Order: sequence, then C-alpha cells, then structure tokens
Amino acid sequence: MSKPSKLSERRVQAVKPAGAGASRRADRSAERRAAIVQAAMDEFIARGFAATRLDDVAKRAGVAKGTIYLHFKDKESMFEELIRTAIVPFVGRLAAPPPAGGSVRDMVEALARMFLQEVAGTRRADLVRLIIAEGSRFPAIADFYYREVVSRGLAAMRALIQLAITRGEIREPKLVQHPQLMIAPMMVAVLWKSLFERHAPLDAEAMLQTHLDLIFGTRRPT
Repeated sequence: MSKPSKLSERRVQAVKPAGAGASRRADRSAERRAAIVQAAMDEFIARGFAATRLDDVAKRAGVAKGTIYLHFKDKESMFEELIRTAIVPFVGRLAAPPPAGGSVRDMVEALARMFLQEVAGTRRADLVRLIIAEGSRFPAIADFYYREVVSRGLAAMRALIQLAITRGEIREPKLVQHPQLMIAPMMVAVLWKSLFERHAPLDAEAMLQTHLDLIFGTRRPT
C-alpha cells in the first residue's frame, strides 16, 4: 500500500486544528454567554429591572460591554433569556400527562412541591417577584412573561383540571374556567416568603395540602 504524500499529510494537519479551533471558540462563546446571563441575574435581583445597567452586567461578568451585544441586543432580551432558562422549563413539565395509574391530584401535588423547592425556595422566585413589582412599568417584559410562562401554565393546568373532572376527581366543573385557583398557593408562597416570612413563617407544604383537600376532597386514610 502506498504511503500518503507529505502534501496530503499537511492538508490533514491543516484541517484538524481548524475544526478544533472552531470548537474552542464556540465553547468560549458559550461560556461568556453563560457568564453574562449569570451576571444579569445577579444585577436584576440586586437592583431591579429599571436600575440594572449593561455596564454593571459586563463588569460583573468580566467582559467588555461590547461583548454583551454579541449575544443580546438589549437589556430586555437579556431578561427574556433568564426567564427562558430559569422558569420556562418548569412550565413545560405541566404539559406532561399523569403517569399511568396515577391520579391528577398526585401529579398536581408533585408539581407544586417541585415548584416550592425549585422556584419558591430559590433565586428564581426573585425573578417572579421582579415581574410583579416592575411589570406594569415595563409592559414588554410582562407581555413576554405572560406569553412564555403564564399562558402556557394556565393552558396546561386547565387541561389537568378537565381530566380530573372527567375522572371524577374534581366535582366542581366551574374550576376549569379558573385554573388560576389551582396555582394560587404557589404564588402566595413566593410573595409571602419575600414580604412576611420574618413576621409569620409560612408552612407552604401544609398550605398546599389544605388547598388540594378543598379542591379534590380530603384524602382517605390508607
């Protein structure tokens, strides 16, 4: 078998570094984007949406301000990215059907408990509170949050309520018109923990169980 020519070897060597270099550049770009998003969260939580400046985000992320514009066109798009990465994935879980043999109540209870642990008890809750506090002043971010989070969450919850009514788990058919009632304890937990927790600690888990008992009926002892 003939050996490859030196010219062929040089061509192969030239191709490999180019691919590796592109991969490294992509990795660095992804790392910078992640650093910017993390810095943006820190700034938004610390200062609020109105007072957050791109200069401060860049400084916290350790990048030049111009680097931010390579990833985001403005402060609003940066905030939208935070919502997509921190909140939207949770909403997607609501659309999953109950597991085979499981009740709707079991699924709602599991999702609510997950929300309390992964959102209400974390810095993600600060983003929700920021929307509530400043959404009226910045309707664009409120509209985005409604479109990506609220409307999807309500649609998924309405479908679960309808399924529970069909199965006989919920007796009040009017509840399907007001899916907001199903998620009310989760929003109360988010607001209470930031405003009144130091005065009257809230047992969000116990509140959730009481709420579900009112909707589905008290569980029978097993």
